[in-house]
Amino acid sequence: MVWVIRHIEELAAAEHVDHLDEVVAAAFYHDAVYEPTHPANERASARLARRDLATLGWSNERIERVAAMIEATAHGDSPTPLGDTAVLLDADLAILGADPAAYSTYVASVRAEFRHVDDDAWRIGRGSVVQEFVDRTAIYATATARGLWEQRARANLAAELAALR
Repeated sequence: MVWVIRHIEELAAAEHVDHLDEVVAAAFYHDAVYEPTHPANERASARLARRDLATLGWSNERIERVAAMIEATAHGDSPTPLGDTAVLLDADLAILGADPAAYSTYVASVRAEFRHVDDDAWRIGRGSVVQEFVDRTAIYATATARGLWEQRARANLAAELAALR
């Protein structure tokens, strides 16, 4: 999470951000509920954020913006994110564009989280996820993130796909 917030700050220095405090709050909460076998982690994390931020006295409008950003971190087939959500999602995906050693460590940690999945199912499932990113016209929504990480992310993902096959 610390790295995601650092990447938010990095992107916010170059990209327009309307509600930086809300982007940071969404980053803090986006994996607050994380269970690899649970399909609705983002929804559960958003519920937790709603509860906590309401307790802190945040307005419903601000809380709902945070919750929407958290739910967007599912990285599904939704349209290209815009504005603050784009900054959050790009920061969350910055690891894809890390140096190869850091990326390898990240992949190993993801595999450890999914240790309950046998190797064949892992290769198929992870390969599908990686292929979805490779097939995107752009992995990152913001020009800044594309400039910083797109090329390295594509190389990392291609190497991972090759290793999975």
